[in-house]
Amino acid sequence: MGGQQADDRRDRVHPGGGNGKEHGMTATTGRQERAAELLDRVQALVDGVVRARRAAVPQLERVNPRHRPSALNLVDYVAVRSEDVRDLQRDLSALGVSSLGRMEAGVMSHLAAVLETLRVLAGRPAEDVELPGADLPGADLPGVEPDGPDLPGAEVLRRNTAALLGPGGESRSTRIMVTFPSEAADDPRLVEDMVRAGMDVARVNCAHDGPEQWEAMIGHVRAAERSLGREVRVAMDLAGPKLRTGPIEPGPQVEKIKPVRDSSGRVTAPARLWLGEADPAVDDDAPAVPVTGPAWTAARMPGERLRLKDARGSGRTLRVLEATGPGVLVECSKTVYFATGLAVRAEDGTEGVLGELPAVEQSLRVRTGDTVVLTRDLTPAPVRAEGPHRIGCSLPEVFTDARAGQAAWFDDGKIRCRIASVEPDEIRLEVLQAGADGTRLKAGKGINLPETDLRVSALTDEDRSHLPFVAEHADVVDMSFVRSRQDVADLLRELERIGNTALDITLKIETAGGFEALPDMLLEAMRWQDVGVMIARGDLAVETGFERLAEVQEEILWLCEAGHVPVVWATQVLESLAKKGLPSRAEVTDAAMGQRAECVMLNKGPFVVDAIEALDDILVRMEGHARKKSDMLRRLNAWAPHGEPPVPH
Repeated sequence: MGGQQADDRRDRVHPGGGNGKEHGMTATTGRQERAAELLDRVQALVDGVVRARRAAVPQLERVNPRHRPSALNLVDYVAVRSEDVRDLQRDLSALGVSSLGRMEAGVMSHLAAVLETLRVLAGRPAEDVELPGADLPGADLPGVEPDGPDLPGAEVLRRNTAALLGPGGESRSTRIMVTFPSEAADDPRLVEDMVRAGMDVARVNCAHDGPEQWEAMIGHVRAAERSLGREVRVAMDLAGPKLRTGPIEPGPQVEKIKPVRDSSGRVTAPARLWLGEADPAVDDDAPAVPVTGPAWTAARMPGERLRLKDARGSGRTLRVLEATGPGVLVECSKTVYFATGLAVRAEDGTEGVLGELPAVEQSLRVRTGDTVVLTRDLTPAPVRAEGPHRIGCSLPEVFTDARAGQAAWFDDGKIRCRIASVEPDEIRLEVLQAGADGTRLKAGKGINLPETDLRVSALTDEDRSHLPFVAEHADVVDMSFVRSRQDVADLLRELERIGNTALDITLKIETAGGFEALPDMLLEAMRWQDVGVMIARGDLAVETGFERLAEVQEEILWLCEAGHVPVVWATQVLESLAKKGLPSRAEVTDAAMGQRAECVMLNKGPFVVDAIEALDDILVRMEGHARKKSDMLRRLNAWAPHGEPPVPH
């Protein structure tokens, strides 16, 4: 009985009887055959890399010797990614071999390890497989070690990050860059608070303010460094060619104040306004309007009633709350429209006349189906209730290079258009999407033409005029609108001309052309000492399509990791927190994802110090979970082994 059961068991394990040796031999043979077939496919991939290296040798010879191993690895990575290797990856994974998914930092060494593993699995003699070695094209270039880079790729990237972005902190490797507001020029305390909160790189935008303000901002950074014992880098952002809407006719010179009302319409707080000079010590929230004649404001008394007819002809009474001499703080329980030239009568019969008020900023209300006409003429555009709307375009080259049928966007993608026709001085656009109730288009808003090949240099005359200041005061220069190797060469040539080869450079990727040319631009930039890349995700999303942004930013991260180039993750990180004091859930997740870059950039806002502190906390927490494409399996204290209490955070 027992013997029969044993035979039954053998039949179930090895159908057809026998001792199973024949089945095992068949499985082994099949595994060897699969390994041999994959070995040939990986070898073909290596052959493609070798051809790419050979073609790139003239470029590689011009690269700074310090960057040559990185440049070789960049060429290798681009060669591999020019093929669709997804089937190969799946087959390698099924065989239990590395699927090439984490090869960025060291492509050829990774491929060599896979070849060697497949050789063993295929049962091939060592002499039958030619592994990549010292005879590879480019391996004999000065600066390239015979047996590969003297540092692992991850270490090279860390070295390059420290050189470009500073040493960083002990608790996180991802740096924090912050765009300075204009107020930073006059507020050293704000700058010190930003440094204390965790700012590693201060970004000064040359599109705003001027040399006097920039110098003050940088001086405050250096003072904060000394005070807090921290090293902070200064990056200055060149404006590049400005593709923006032209001016719009100013509105009336009116200042509107209105009381606060509850949901029933009852006034809960009267409107307040300064006549004359404001005194922030008394009320720093109330707006101010100028009044001619300081003697009139000096004669006012608290409790006095002032009367006027506002810009709409409505009679209004203002009650004086405070009289400081140069200014009078008044309140009113009704809405008041103050306008230039209006008379305000006091109880003693004297009058104060309102001085020059700023014009109300106007905009065009653009709706789906409207026509927008871009013009060379930058005369302020009239405001019309309905289209067609006319508005200037700041970049003349557009009228030469644009073509009918191409896409156009306004204001970070808020208005989507198609070019209907192009004439020497006008471009007619058909509005395809502008929101359910239309969208306001203001002066100075960005125009994106993702399908237009604009023949304009990324380095403008204005940028060239700013470069001597940047070279003297900053650590890094950010190049905007960079789209070609020639753009990079222009910047390097200009820096050499002014005699500063120590200034580091960052390439801002904000156009589809810049994204597509990134490998060539990096090889050109690697002639320099230190180089980085900024993913300007706002413009890039419009240029490549919002649905592609996640994919594009991933590809930039991978490519730069292959070149051991630090990346700045920019645009709208914790934007709601910086501007309004409260982040959205999506923004927190986005900030956490930014940890895979070497630096995350925050934009300015009244709550920017809170945003820096929050970002610092997020990045520190994420440090233990992920690095680049690798999941880091640190202990999850929330989940203790069965029977043990959780470890408190």
